[in-house]
Amino acid sequence: MRNERFDWALVQSFLAVLDAGSLMGAARQLGARQPTLSRHIAELEAQLQAPLFERTGRGVVPTTAALAIADAARDMQAGAHTLRQALAGQRDATTGTVRLTTSEVAAAYLLPPVLVALQQAEPGIQVELVVSNALTNLLRREADIAVRMVRPAQGSLVARKLADLPITACAHERYLAQAGTPERPEDLVQHRLVGFDQDDTILRGFAAMGLPVGREQFVLRTDNQIANGRLIAAGAGIGFAARYQLRHWPGVVPVLPDLPIPPMPCWLAVHREIRTRGPVRRVFDFLAEALPNALEASV
Repeated sequence: MRNERFDWALVQSFLAVLDAGSLMGAARQLGARQPTLSRHIAELEAQLQAPLFERTGRGVVPTTAALAIADAARDMQAGAHTLRQALAGQRDATTGTVRLTTSEVAAAYLLPPVLVALQQAEPGIQVELVVSNALTNLLRREADIAVRMVRPAQGSLVARKLADLPITACAHERYLAQAGTPERPEDLVQHRLVGFDQDDTILRGFAAMGLPVGREQFVLRTDNQIANGRLIAAGAGIGFAARYQLRHWPGVVPVLPDLPIPPMPCWLAVHREIRTRGPVRRVFDFLAEALPNALEASV
């Protein structure tokens, strides 16, 4: 046999012709065209360097070479069937472990009730929650699915946008009772502001509104978003947060609701190669439906 790539389709066509006794019967069995099967038999004969069938007026008759390889061909057929069953079983599996990664804020405020609902819907699936703000978990295969607030740019990932999260300026009612409620964007710089330290996201937002603010304007600064939110909830001053977080902070209310703050996108991503695995697919599909509903209910 020549050193060529061996095509399973040729063997499949060979067995169909062998069993049917004719090209026409094999074509009906496979739902293929007769010229295609004829070409497959010719290619296989060329690779094996032996004739496989003798043409007769009523069909074809297998040669000695065809009968000699029949058992091996059927073993290949059985192996292919086993392979398909194994893959189908993996796709349809309802048990297993799925590693889900997301940011600190989403892990603390957004995902817990959604994951409780997932447990109830898919009791055979275990979830490992990887809390990290890094964007490379999926590429390094450290996680299966990611919920991120930035669109994944890697072509090897399948990503679905779930929602745009409204961002709002907010403060505890206790702080506003003492310091007053800002009525215009310019009033913000007269207040105690809670913001980030090295992260310049909020500074860029102020600059876009024509309000040049330096990091020193933030009387309390931290790049840890959980701590940032807790400072706002404690009444430290006016800060900025995704609106869905406010339901977890009793007494914290939006201020300047018409402030033109761009929303933050929420994306669901999975590596293309594992997208169809049973547990991964089930968790991905569940999150794709449940997260937008959870976000909508919190606005």
